[in-house]
Amino acid sequence: MYMRIEKSSDWMEGLQKRLDGEQEWDNWTLYQMSYDVEKRKLIPTFYGLQSPKFLPALKPYPHQLEAAETVIERMNGKAILADEVGLGKTIEAGLILKEYLIRGLVKKALILTPASLSTQWIEELNQKFHIPAVPFNKKYDLNLCNIVVASLDMAKRSPHKENIYNQNYDLVIVDEAHKLKNHKTKNYEFVQSLKKKFCLLLTATPIQNDVFELFHLISLLKPGHLGNFETFQQVFSASKHNVEEDEFLKELINQVMVRNSRQHIGLDWTSRRVQIIPIEFSQKEKEVYDLIANSAEHLKAFSEAFTVMTLKREFCSSKEAAWLTLEKLVEKCNGAEERAYINELLMKLQALEINTKADKAYEIIKQANDKVIIFTEYRASQTYLQAYLFSKGITSVPFNGKFNKSKREWMKQLFKEKAQVLIATESGSEGINLQFCHHVINYDLPWNPMKVEQRIGRVHRLGQEHDVHIYNLAIKHTIEDYMLELLNTKIGVFEKVVGELDDILSEYRLSI
Repeated sequence: MYMRIEKSSDWMEGLQKRLDGEQEWDNWTLYQMSYDVEKRKLIPTFYGLQSPKFLPALKPYPHQLEAAETVIERMNGKAILADEVGLGKTIEAGLILKEYLIRGLVKKALILTPASLSTQWIEELNQKFHIPAVPFNKKYDLNLCNIVVASLDMAKRSPHKENIYNQNYDLVIVDEAHKLKNHKTKNYEFVQSLKKKFCLLLTATPIQNDVFELFHLISLLKPGHLGNFETFQQVFSASKHNVEEDEFLKELINQVMVRNSRQHIGLDWTSRRVQIIPIEFSQKEKEVYDLIANSAEHLKAFSEAFTVMTLKREFCSSKEAAWLTLEKLVEKCNGAEERAYINELLMKLQALEINTKADKAYEIIKQANDKVIIFTEYRASQTYLQAYLFSKGITSVPFNGKFNKSKREWMKQLFKEKAQVLIATESGSEGINLQFCHHVINYDLPWNPMKVEQRIGRVHRLGQEHDVHIYNLAIKHTIEDYMLELLNTKIGVFEKVVGELDDILSEYRLSI
């Protein structure tokens, strides 16, 4: 069906009436309205945010507005947004992007995120900020896409990276930017090579192990701001996790980093109830642990890729995690004596009928009588815990990095509506918000204290209405004693350079 389009001649009649004096040439009310519209579009000063006036449905918190102002007015659009987990770094980045778009300083922007967060970013930019962001697609012509959200893992691979390199971006935003801490990785090289005028790095944990990670992040924003690496290394030694000249370093860092903490933003927050739960191995478990601890004396199959330390950590988690590693180790054995020693270990593992740490986790879950998240370092332990809890009548769902986006969302929904426990590996510490839960068990502790903070941040964030209970499980007189002391030392480095952290570990000495 076709529609006929005809030229209208109504304007001629209106013109003739005005020429004959039968109709006014202008309308003062319409003129005044047009004047007001143009006046509102003017930006008379560089200072102060214009974007909130264009976002009537968004009600940012004062600390988010202040962060956006600071980045634009004092940091020239090159900054690390390092608020504690759950304080709304995405909102701050959205405000900055919107402000630059309104001012005409940004026309093209690239947002790089973990794959699990790309959809969330697109939804927030579209719905909260009315910014027409689109997901990266190899079929799209990037010359015609002004605001693009892409997975960092995908964007850094050919042929995508070459297409992105050809673009001149006014603003690049990198979420979970602590993944750029190693300057020798492809992630770092990719972001460093992008053509960009402004750059925002979002991470609650800009230091995870030592100050050199922060040096490399800042070098992405402002090369030379902390001097060259050799000079920095000489002045700020972190070889023993000690930081000299920390006040001077903190001053330099504050010129490129905004960090808000829960204690200082003026909002009422629920509390963290953090405790370490010391555990004693049973006699049989201790015997196997001692055999593992002494195994380096009997095995030549250990190499740099595999250490006794790894096996001790796995056994402290579950015999299943240690079993898988020992089975792989058998293949590296050259002699019958080594193979016999490993087989003896496997027989000892098989004979064990108790997991004291799992029993303690079950006890905590029963006492909580509520939703609980368990974080473990190992997939084998995750599978074991799910079966163990099922035998105790506790419903649970798994959550790990092998799940695609839809399955992750499905597991989250099942946890919210059906299951009492969510058992997550490290991938569960990023990209999901679970304010409906307020009990977290760190079944296995990582070497990195910032990973613990990321885990806790899944529940202790804006919108949490209850106090959050954190249970850090640690087996006495094992490698987990040493891990707790090292984690506490690393927290000290972070607080000297970046700022105070909310409680993560509580008291950390178990053996005394």
